[in-house]
Amino acid sequence: MEILVVEDDVRMAALLERGLGGEGHRVFVASDGREGLDFAQVRAYDVIILDVLLPVVSGFELAKRLRQKGNRTPILMLTAKDTPRDVVHGLDSGADDYLTKPFAFEELLARIRAVARRGPIAKGVLLEVNNLTLNPASHDVQRGERKVMLTPREFQVLEMLMRRAGRVVPRDSLIDTVWGGESDVGFNTVDAFVSSLRRKIEAPGEARLIHTVRGIGFCIKEVEP
Repeated sequence: MEILVVEDDVRMAALLERGLGGEGHRVFVASDGREGLDFAQVRAYDVIILDVLLPVVSGFELAKRLRQKGNRTPILMLTAKDTPRDVVHGLDSGADDYLTKPFAFEELLARIRAVARRGPIAKGVLLEVNNLTLNPASHDVQRGERKVMLTPREFQVLEMLMRRAGRVVPRDSLIDTVWGGESDVGFNTVDAFVSSLRRKIEAPGEARLIHTVRGIGFCIKEVEP
């Protein structure tokens, strides 16, 4: 594969170039966000690996600009920024996956293979769980043919749950990501927003999608047959 690495740490960039090259990949290295944008516009790559804390243009902004310009190359973010809020920000910016430093090289290779298998992402990607769909770009939410109207905060809660569909999202992760860790926001507030979401996306006769995991948080998952 041809892989673009955008990394300003000279030592890390050299390690990635040597390691990925040793696996048979052709590696191109850009040292800042602006250079990375230029590289990505003049050549097609199989995968782009982005650091987040880049000079000139951050990895978040670079991913966002690439998507806005119609570049659909799979993006793997590789960074020391590992809070749930950072991860969601990276995914919302257009990344396909997010790996935090330090990391095992074998895991990096596995994740590169995984995002590469997906190929260029389709435009207008929707998040879907059962017959519930959420469009991150237009902020449209539908349950079957029924349009669901949500407040901005409800939308953020639902998007985080749907991005982690099938996995438990702890209450404190929701507070950190959706409310920015505001000290006056407690678990009762999170529970209230989830209850409101349930009323809106789970009308009478529709299967329950949001499930409470007692003492931890919530999980949205497809209806089991």
